[in-house]
Amino acid sequence: MERLENIKQSFKSIQRKIKILLRRRQWKEILIFLAFVLVSFGFWALQSMQEEYEIQITIPLRYRNLPPEIAFVQPPPAEITARVRDKGGVLLNYAIANKVSAIDLNLKELHTDKSGTFVCTKSDLEGAIMKKLISTTSLLSFEPQQIQEPYSKLVKKSLPVVFNGNIQTDPGFVISKEIDITPPVVDVYASDVTLKALQSVKTAYLEIKKAKRPVSRTAQLEEIAGATIDPAKVTVAVTIEEFTEKTLEVLLKSVDIPPGYTIRMFPSVVKVTCTAPLSRYMNLTEDDFDVEVSVAGADRNVSGMLPVFLTRKPDWVDKATVTPDSIEFILEQNSQND
Repeated sequence: MERLENIKQSFKSIQRKIKILLRRRQWKEILIFLAFVLVSFGFWALQSMQEEYEIQITIPLRYRNLPPEIAFVQPPPAEITARVRDKGGVLLNYAIANKVSAIDLNLKELHTDKSGTFVCTKSDLEGAIMKKLISTTSLLSFEPQQIQEPYSKLVKKSLPVVFNGNIQTDPGFVISKEIDITPPVVDVYASDVTLKALQSVKTAYLEIKKAKRPVSRTAQLEEIAGATIDPAKVTVAVTIEEFTEKTLEVLLKSVDIPPGYTIRMFPSVVKVTCTAPLSRYMNLTEDDFDVEVSVAGADRNVSGMLPVFLTRKPDWVDKATVTPDSIEFILEQNSQND
């Protein structure tokens, strides 16, 4: 409290000193002088705003509707530099904004000649610039005064889109179907040499973490040097479901049995334990799996143990295990009467 009271007293002391200083005649004269200066500056600024000046402004250029099968031989101009004249108040708007809103050049509406060149004439550019200026502004000059941009035709090749990324699901959830990409095929326009080296187009790297419900994302396609891709974006849809565990009894199959022999297996039925999406749990049966033992070379050893292999399962089944992973067997030679 004592510290706070000291701060208040100091503040009041400073206030008193300022009031005393301002009451002195010398400071009154200074303040009156500054007031006249500010008023004079205001009148000068108002007068200046009414006079005409010339300044240089920059206007960006945007090229719209470039056909995918066409490419510019070299990058076209990105902006126009214009010299304009108007009153100071109007020009101040251009100076503060620094740039006028971009001019859109619709390539479908531009002139083309037989040599393969887009042409935007001086009159077309002048009309486009005037639309961007305030009505009182005079256009004195601009550069470039005409745009002539040569282009070349590209070869088309349809290529499949491949998912590029990493999807991690929450515990207890699984990707239950193949990742769906729409459209699955895109058109790539490039030179013959570039296209021969391409077999597919990748999406930009997409990472999804802790997913526990279906996901749909718009993905940009990876750029290919010297090529144009149409469309440049695809939709990636990932079906994610909760999974559960299921155990099935599957009859063992034997392969490579030597001629004239019969095999006995102990046990002849094994258990397959797997995880499956809830939506497919009821449809999953033992017929969806093949479990085999190979008897190749076992004629030299008519009894013993054989490893068990899971040779077929649905793609959407995850983490399938077989119990037991090996079985006992006996090879019996068939009688000649059989």
